[in-house]
Amino acid sequence: MLKSTDGRAGRGIRSGAEYLAGLQDDREVWTGGERIKDVTKHAATRRGAATLGGFLDRQSEPELEDTLTYTDEDGDRCGMSFMKPTSKEDVKARGKAYYEWATWSHGMFGRTPDYKNASLMSFASAAQWLDQGVERGQGNADFSANMINYYNYARKNDLVLTHTLVNPQKSHAVAVEGKYDDEVALHVVKETDAGIVVKGARLLATLGPIADEIEVFPSTLLRGSEDNIPFAFAFAIPIATPGLKLLARDTYDHGKSHFDAPLSSRFEEMDAVVIFDNVLVPWERLFMYREPLLCNQAFARTNAVTHMMHQVACGKLAKAEFMVGLMMAMARATGRDKDLHTKTQIAEVMMMTETVRALLFSAEEQAYEDEWGNFAPLRRPIDTSRNLFPKMYPRMVEILQLLGSSSLMATPTEADFSNEMSEDVRRYFQVANLEARDRVALFRLAHDVCVSGFGNRQALYERFFFGPPAIMNAGYFDLYDSDPLIERVNAMIGA
Repeated sequence: MLKSTDGRAGRGIRSGAEYLAGLQDDREVWTGGERIKDVTKHAATRRGAATLGGFLDRQSEPELEDTLTYTDEDGDRCGMSFMKPTSKEDVKARGKAYYEWATWSHGMFGRTPDYKNASLMSFASAAQWLDQGVERGQGNADFSANMINYYNYARKNDLVLTHTLVNPQKSHAVAVEGKYDDEVALHVVKETDAGIVVKGARLLATLGPIADEIEVFPSTLLRGSEDNIPFAFAFAIPIATPGLKLLARDTYDHGKSHFDAPLSSRFEEMDAVVIFDNVLVPWERLFMYREPLLCNQAFARTNAVTHMMHQVACGKLAKAEFMVGLMMAMARATGRDKDLHTKTQIAEVMMMTETVRALLFSAEEQAYEDEWGNFAPLRRPIDTSRNLFPKMYPRMVEILQLLGSSSLMATPTEADFSNEMSEDVRRYFQVANLEARDRVALFRLAHDVCVSGFGNRQALYERFFFGPPAIMNAGYFDLYDSDPLIERVNAMIGA
C-alpha cells in the first residue's frame, strides 16, 4: 500500500501548507558544504519552496479551479495534468492548464509539477506495454499494476515530482558506445525479497531538494544490450528514502528583495546531483526492469514524451511572451520604440514567439487518438518547437542585452531610494517615460533575466533542456517522414 509522505489521506489537490509540511522530513540535501536541516527554512531553498506552495494554492481559487483541475471518478478534484485526454478538447484543456501554470513565473520556474504529471498519465494509460518486461524481471514486481497504482497515488495526493535520467560517465568514448561504468552510473547491486538495491549517481534533478518524490527512469540512449541490463530499470521513491542523497549546486537566491532580484528571489527551483548509496527500491515501486530495449522505447511508445513536450511548449510560449513584454516595456520607457533598429530587434523576438504559438496551435488542432485510447497532440509541431527553442532563447537573451547595454549594469538597489543618495538616484535614473524607481525596477528585472547567475542558468537550462542539441536534432531527423517528399522529387526527375 502506498502511503502519503505527509500522512495526509489522498483526496486530490492539496494546499501549499500541506506541501511545505511534507518537505519537513529527514531528506538528505547538501549545499555549500553543509547539510540542510529543513528545506522550507534554508536560504538556498526556502523561497523557491514557498513559491511552489503558492502555486499549489492557486488550484483551489474558484476562478481557476475549472482550468487547473478536473473531477475524477470518485468525485475528487485532481490536477488537470493528471487527466487522461479522451478528445481533442481534453488536449486543449490540458494545454490551457499548462499555460496558466507557466504564466505565474513567466516560464522562469520550469519544473512545475505538471511536467512529470504528464508522463505519469502517459505511462499509466499504456501500462500493459510495461508487462513486456515481466519474463526477465525478477522478484514480485507487477509492472503494469505498479504503474497504475503509483499514478493514482500521485494524483490523489497531488505529489510534486522531480526526475533524473542521465548517468554520469568517466569516459566520453565509452559513453559514445552506449555503455555505462558501474563505478559511477546508477546500477542494480542486488535483489532481495523486499526489492532491488541500487548504487551510483544520476544527473540532474531539477527541483530535487524541494520535491516529494523522484522518478528514476532510464535514458532514451540506453542501448539494448546484455551489458546494460544492470542499468535498465524505472522506479519512483520518496526523496527522504534512506541512502538517497542530493548534492545541490550554489543557490542563485542571495536573499535580495523582490525589487533587487525579482526572479531569483522567487523562482529558484534548484538543481542537484542525486547519489544512491545502496538504496532499497521496493518491488511495488518498480515499473521496468532488466529490459534495456524496453526502457529505451518507453517514452516514445507510451507517448509520454509527446505529452511532456506539450507542457514544455506551453511554458516556452509564456516565456517568449514575457521576453517580448520586457523588451517592449524597456523600449517605451526610453522612447526607443519609435527607433527602426530597435523595432527590428524586438520584431525578431516577436516572430520567435509567434512561431512557438503556431506550432503549439498546430499540435493541438491535429490531436489524434493513440493506440492506448488517449488523445495526444501531434508530435511533429511540438517536437519542432522543442528543437527550435534551445536556439531561440539564447538569441532572445542576446537581444535583451543589446537593448539594455550598459544600463543593465547601472542599476541602483532598492536601498538607494531611502538613503542619502536617494535624491541623486531619483534625478539621474529617470528616463523619458518612467520615474527613476520604476525605471530601476524594470532594468533590474532585465538584469535578472540576462546578466545574473539566475539568468545565465536559465539560458543553459534552455540549451540542454531535453538533451544535447546534436542528439535531439538527429532524433528529429530520424523521425521525420521524408519518404513522400523524396517520391515527389523522384517523380519530377522521371517526368
